[in-house]
Amino acid sequence: MTRKRRRLVVVFVCALGVGSAAALALNAFSDNLVFFVSPSDIAAKAPTSGRSFRLGGLVETGSVRRGTEAGHPFASFRVTDGKSSVTVSYDGILPDLFREGQGIVALGHLTAGGGFQASEVLAKHDENYMPKEVVDSLKRSGHWNPEGGPTPGTGG
Repeated sequence: MTRKRRRLVVVFVCALGVGSAAALALNAFSDNLVFFVSPSDIAAKAPTSGRSFRLGGLVETGSVRRGTEAGHPFASFRVTDGKSSVTVSYDGILPDLFREGQGIVALGHLTAGGGFQASEVLAKHDENYMPKEVVDSLKRSGHWNPEGGPTPGTGG
């Protein structure tokens, strides 16, 4: 084998190794991606069952139910983007800033009954902040006013 051919084989083997490593890394990374979904997106096309994703929107007024079961706190509430809403169940203590009409993002998965089981609930930290994904979803549904908040009558 000539020197030129050996060099070509070495370059080919290195490129194959780097390509394989990149493919494996991207595959592992895609399994850990958590996507943002609005209630309207779930109504249009539900995400894969068992796959974790972030659900965002406004807590529907009058929908919050709290209680304890076997000494552990739980909560149930509905999240809406103005067009659709999804029932969320959460086992644990809700954040201090959580309230009706509040913009939230919940991490979890869909249940067999079509509800959402949250493993984590995040609430906005001051009156001027709402997660970008929630704002974009509310703007798409027409429930966002130019002053930077939910439109009147949507609980904000």
